[in-house]
Amino acid sequence: MKIQKAAEDYLEAMLMLKEKKGYIRSIDIAQLLGVTKPSVTYSTKRLRENGYITMDRDGMITLTPNGMEIATRIYTRHKVLTDFFTKIGVPEDIAREDACKVEHDLSPETFQAIWDLHEKN
Repeated sequence: MKIQKAAEDYLEAMLMLKEKKGYIRSIDIAQLLGVTKPSVTYSTKRLRENGYITMDRDGMITLTPNGMEIATRIYTRHKVLTDFFTKIGVPEDIAREDACKVEHDLSPETFQAIWDLHEKN
């Protein structure tokens, strides 16, 4: 399944909000990602049309199983890469930023090698 990086970022942000707050709202997504509310409205519409999220009448967002799978994959990559980068001496703020940059593009083989190293330590 091929999904755009921006959509992955939105799904990851939604999972992070769900874990932190217990719920997902558009305004919180906008604040977390530093985007406008209209940008979130546009993106959530596309995510809903593609079956990655649902939204109730109160505007509360829920990740579908497909959306949760993608969000979990990207968020796991983000956490593992951040940890890896900090362990090799990169300052944590830079490690988080760099993890965001590479989490989408890293090959499965390279990520697996980093994961294996991460699990050993």
